[in-house]
Parts: sequence; structure tokens; C-alpha cells
Amino acid sequence: MLFDSVKLGSYTLKNRIVLAPLTRSRSTADHIPTPIMTTYYTQRANAGLLITEGTAPSENGVGYPRIPGIYNEAQIVEWKKVTDAVHEKGNKIFMQLMHTGRVSHPLNMPKTAKVFAPSAIALEKEQMYTDQEGPKDFPVPAVMTEEEIQSTIQEYVQAAKNAIKAGFDGVEVHAANGYLIEQFLSPTTNKRTDIWGGSFANRNSFALAVSKAVVAAIGADKTGIRVSPYGVFNGIGIHDELEAQYTSLTQELNKLKLSYIHVVDHSPMGAPEVPASMKESIRKNFTNGLYILSGGYETVERAEKDLAANNGDLVAFGRPYISNPDLAHRLKNGIDLAPQDFSTFYTPGEKGYIDYPAHSA
Repeated sequence: MLFDSVKLGSYTLKNRIVLAPLTRSRSTADHIPTPIMTTYYTQRANAGLLITEGTAPSENGVGYPRIPGIYNEAQIVEWKKVTDAVHEKGNKIFMQLMHTGRVSHPLNMPKTAKVFAPSAIALEKEQMYTDQEGPKDFPVPAVMTEEEIQSTIQEYVQAAKNAIKAGFDGVEVHAANGYLIEQFLSPTTNKRTDIWGGSFANRNSFALAVSKAVVAAIGADKTGIRVSPYGVFNGIGIHDELEAQYTSLTQELNKLKLSYIHVVDHSPMGAPEVPASMKESIRKNFTNGLYILSGGYETVERAEKDLAANNGDLVAFGRPYISNPDLAHRLKNGIDLAPQDFSTFYTPGEKGYIDYPAHSA
């Protein structure tokens, strides 16, 4: 099944393999995509669907050094070169919209940007890398005002429109990994007492408001979402209402008829495993779009087993795609996978980015 074509909304994907979103930090210091990024995505245009690295929807959404943005014309122009190259290979590509919220540092952001979050709770026991001064403690974020919440929703909308202008087939709303939307979802980081906090229904409101606004702007068939229930990255905690919360969130997202829901299980990287009951609940309640499986996939056998069991419709491969630009070919032909060079995951330049050789067919 992994190598069969499949319909994703109005699109036909040539296989069920997805390039998972992977932060690689190869943009300019001004967050403009670079020529090597076009090469990188073109090399990996053997996946049925490519999802870009997390891309800032606004200046306030920039968290890490050298991550790309989609909030100005220069970024749109350079991203268009990526999408044109991927489309020439006959593939589809979605842009992941990632607002990092409190997971940021002013040194990584434009001078006019602001670090804010649902509540004034800093990310502790970790540090943010900056090109200028190395690792730095995370600042205490400003509490988002109602005006800032509404303007941020509109920034997602404009970013989605910009992505379509840049030639993307759609966007993925990043509601996982402890970034802004999950900061609203989690009681660990959301201590608000207004309509955006308190009950899990209220905490779900921001994710739903962003999703609804993006759907209204570019269409449900061009909109997906990524969630990471039981993920603990960036200081997100586990709580007793998780399954009930994500069941409710999934039911509301399903009403929007999104193109897909991308569920990542971070247990291969040390987080608690997402219980089978939660995965089944999301699968059961998300019926209007496809389900992307994600989390530690490296073999055809595991992917095929989960597809055959109807646990999902597409399978996202992450780290194996870093060092195996021809991953789909290797998987299909039983060719051993090359290891990754961890030291070059986030460094600038071609090394460890576009210099991994493809296997000769």
C-alpha cells in the first residue's frame, strides 16, 4: 500500500510516503529561503507529499535562527522557486506554518518582533541557540492581549494566502511540539481565565479559530493540521484530560473538512507513547480527511503493517529523509539507509544538507 497512489482532497499523490516537516535552519539571517533549499526539496521530491520545515507566519512567529518565513515578498519569491521545482517532479508540497510563541529569543527575531504567549510562563531548564551569542535563557513571554490574539489569527491567514501565492498546494497548521498553538492547548502553558483558557474547550479555541480562518481564506482541501498529544517537547506537560480534550478537538476539526490531520507520536524520541485509545479516537472522529501517521518510521514493514490495519492513510518519514534524499526508492527496493550526521542538522551551508548521495538506480 505504501507505494500506491492516493487521493488527498482534490490532489492525487503518487504514493503514501510523506516528507515530514524538519527544521534545518538553512535560510538567511533575514529568514529568506536560499537556493540550496530548492535543491534540498527537489532531491526529496520522491515522496507523494512534501511538508516543509516549520515556517514563520509573521515576524513574531520567528523563534530559531535561520528558519524561513512567509510574511514578506522576498520570501514568497524564493519559495516559489522551491514549489516550481517540486511540481516539475510531479509532486505536491504543503507549507507548515509554525509560530513558536514563547519558544524564541529576541536575538533570533526582527527588531520589531515580540516574544509572547498565552501566559507569562518562561520555558525553563532549556536554552535557545542564537548565532550572535550562543545558547541563551528563554525570556518570560508577554501575555497576549485580545487584540494580539486576533491579529495573530490574521497573520496565519495572510501567511496561508502568501503560501498559495508562492505556489504551495496547501498549508499545515502546526499545533504540536510545544509551539504557540499547543501553548494554548496545554494547561501547563495556558493559565488564562478568559475565553481562551480554563476548560479544555476554551483552550482548544485558538487552534480552532486559526484553522477556521485559514480554511475560509484558502479552502479546506488546502488545509491540514499537525498535533502531538502526549508530546512533552518545549515544556508541555501531561494532564488527565488529554484524551477527552483531543477527542473534542478532533470532532471540531472534522467539521471543517480539513485535508488531513497529522498525528505525531514522539515516543521514539523519549516522550510518552500516545495511547492506542487516543489514536483510535482521533481516527474514529476525523472522517472527512486523511490521517498521517508520524513518529519513528524507518521501515516499509512497519509502515505497511499500520496501513493494512487501517491505522492511517499516509506515513510520514522524518530523519531517514535527511540522509536519504532518495528514500522512497530505497524503501521500495530494499536498499540500506544511510545514517545521518547529527552535527549538521541545524548548521548553515551544504554540508549535511544537500551532499548526501542518492543511490544509483
